[in-house]
Amino acid sequence: MDKHFTVVIHDENGSREFNVHKMIKKVLIYGTAFFVTLFFVAVGTIIYLNNTLSHIETKKYLLEKDYRDLQVKMDESESVLRKKRKELEELSDSLSEIETLIGLKPISDTSLQDRVSVAKLSSEERATLLELIPNGSPVAYHGITSPFGYRIHPTLKKLELHRGLDMKAKRNTPVYATADGIVEWAGYHKKSGFGNLVILVHVYGFKTYYGHLQKVVVKSGQFVKKGDLIAYSGNSGLSSGPHLHYEIRFIQRPVNPYYFVKWTQKNYNEIFEKEIKVPWKSLLKGMSRIKVVTPQERKIIQKRQEDNVTSKSL
Repeated sequence: MDKHFTVVIHDENGSREFNVHKMIKKVLIYGTAFFVTLFFVAVGTIIYLNNTLSHIETKKYLLEKDYRDLQVKMDESESVLRKKRKELEELSDSLSEIETLIGLKPISDTSLQDRVSVAKLSSEERATLLELIPNGSPVAYHGITSPFGYRIHPTLKKLELHRGLDMKAKRNTPVYATADGIVEWAGYHKKSGFGNLVILVHVYGFKTYYGHLQKVVVKSGQFVKKGDLIAYSGNSGLSSGPHLHYEIRFIQRPVNPYYFVKWTQKNYNEIFEKEIKVPWKSLLKGMSRIKVVTPQERKIIQKRQEDNVTSKSL
């Protein structure tokens, strides 16, 4: 016999019976189903959250690694930038010194690139000019015994224009070309009274004369570079003692060699003001497209020529 409890409820609407055994059974079934469902939902939620958290942790790790790498790169970039900034400051200071040396006035609002371009062009033009137009002393400079201008000739004893400089030089002092040029005369020149004489023809109408020489070491028609040895000083011709007579002529007209002897990069602009017989403006315009080959460039050209000759002979 099935044992169970019956609950009877009486009210104004009548009486109702409830089977307690069946109610408990239903409650247990639904409760069990609910808790089982809740368990699986909880387990699924935990697994999902755990996977999500793991994914987030992985992303966090990667982001932190990227941040550290980026920080290292930023530190390296900052170090490089500081180094480059220092180099630029040093370059700007050096460029200012170069600009001062070659006579350019630094302009505060001009870019560094423009300043470098101007300085480079100007230095190239100056190098070209100082290779092709006479400048510097033809002998080791120890002073001048007789300047350019009118004087009483030391041997003829009459007033005449001294077209050059008498430069102090002992007998057999080396004499050097003051610019690139072609030897027009090399030997004894009786008519001029200069004795042993070398005349060099330079570009744009310039000539240089080296008189009263002891010995000439170049020949007529020979090409010489600035600084090449051309003779040794002496006392030949109408001379009262060993020295070097040095002349510069522009289109056959004598100019004062003193300004040219003292002409260097440091006082580059002075000669344009002091020597007014030379039309410097048009001359510089004419020379703007000429560039002197540097020693390094000359070596490269010479090497190419030698290689060409070798390849042709093979």
